[in-house]
Amino acid sequence: MSGETFTQLHIGLGSFHRAHQAMYMQKLHEAGDQRWQIIAGNIRADGVQIIDALQAQNGEYVLETVTPEGERSYHRVTSIRQVVPFDEQLSGLAKVAADPATRIISFTVTEAGYYLDSRLRLDPDSYPDLRADMENGSCRTLYGAMTRLLHARMSADAGPVTFLNCDNLRSNGDRFASGFRQFLQARGEDAVIAWIDANTSAPNAMVDRIAPRPPAELRERVRAATGFDDGAPVMSESFLQWVIEDEFVAGRPAWEKVGVELVSDVGPYEEAKIRLLNATHSCFAWAGTLRGYSFIHEGVRDAEIRQMAYDYVTDNAIPCLEGNPLDLPAYRDTVLARFGNPEIKDTNGRVAMDAYAKIPGMILPTIRESLQKGLPVDAVAMLPALFLAFILREQQGGIPYPYEDQAMDPASPAAIAAAADPVAAICAEKVLFEELAGDERLLDGLRRAYRRVEAFIAAS
Repeated sequence: MSGETFTQLHIGLGSFHRAHQAMYMQKLHEAGDQRWQIIAGNIRADGVQIIDALQAQNGEYVLETVTPEGERSYHRVTSIRQVVPFDEQLSGLAKVAADPATRIISFTVTEAGYYLDSRLRLDPDSYPDLRADMENGSCRTLYGAMTRLLHARMSADAGPVTFLNCDNLRSNGDRFASGFRQFLQARGEDAVIAWIDANTSAPNAMVDRIAPRPPAELRERVRAATGFDDGAPVMSESFLQWVIEDEFVAGRPAWEKVGVELVSDVGPYEEAKIRLLNATHSCFAWAGTLRGYSFIHEGVRDAEIRQMAYDYVTDNAIPCLEGNPLDLPAYRDTVLARFGNPEIKDTNGRVAMDAYAKIPGMILPTIRESLQKGLPVDAVAMLPALFLAFILREQQGGIPYPYEDQAMDPASPAAIAAAADPVAAICAEKVLFEELAGDERLLDGLRRAYRRVEAFIAAS
């Protein structure tokens, strides 16, 4: 690879990518290794303002990081060397995908963007965009977009490429590969499937950094600190972690030189993060919203909400992760400290979204395993009980922000809110609880938990 320049094409040019993967590439560039660059763009029309601003700045922007103690640092990031403007046919992204120098295609499209249940099954009947891509050859979803890009790459005979999933999903590489294969089979894309089998890998990875939506005042802080009037600044906590299974078919950056952990099995890391961090994050978002808070750190500093999260992790999540090599109580405490950072101002609205993907992916496994182990489910049942109270209030127009949920059929929360017994109605929702939907043990735990939630709301 000496003397050549290679490309990581990234799909999903949001705050998280720019605070996480792009920052690791920046560190590598600053260490003197310039062999890899990032070219990035979106597969949807959202985020046009950010793309326009980044194009005007040649991909450059400033990352502000904040420690739990309130110390701010500023870093100019130039690792995104080209920003691809959006077009409905994805012709700009396809051109990059067809370049033999592109060796990695990475993506951050949020948890709900994979349309998968715990058995890795696609459900096109529930998702119009997915069904349209399957039937009409459009590219509204990641699968449709990737098919378009691979057709271009195959036509150009551009060689092998690695798919790198950077979203918060358990076994995220496996899940993408499974969903993509089902999609291609439904489309009759046998040639693409054969090409993938011979020319690609999809390693699992675990990513971790809190990167909230940039607040309005961030631009002025960046200008005051750096003198750069940045039209697309981004902020994050100071904590940063990336663990990847080292299975790249066409080479990769020397990320291990800048703190990325390249491992043979990412499972223990991702399981701890999903259950102890991601699920707890949602707990604070739903409970904090119900108590009238705007930010995650406000809920962490509320003793009653903090205890809910602590009990969930201690009573259910940790006992279900027996044999994990990490120090889970220490990890729990670190997570709570990170969430309590008042300078991040991570909004409840950002974290609360996509519950119809998060509950089955992040919370249901702990419920399932707690029942299998004969553990009480009172602590873990508080999380879906909080979401029930949250969604009932949302249906009445009582949530102070728009709730977004790609995996949710709007008829589901409407039916739950209209039911004579909302607890039984949500317990019967198969999208949320899969094979445990309607389970009497779950229902009993949810009833007890919901009574506690009602008391919590009454005391607010």
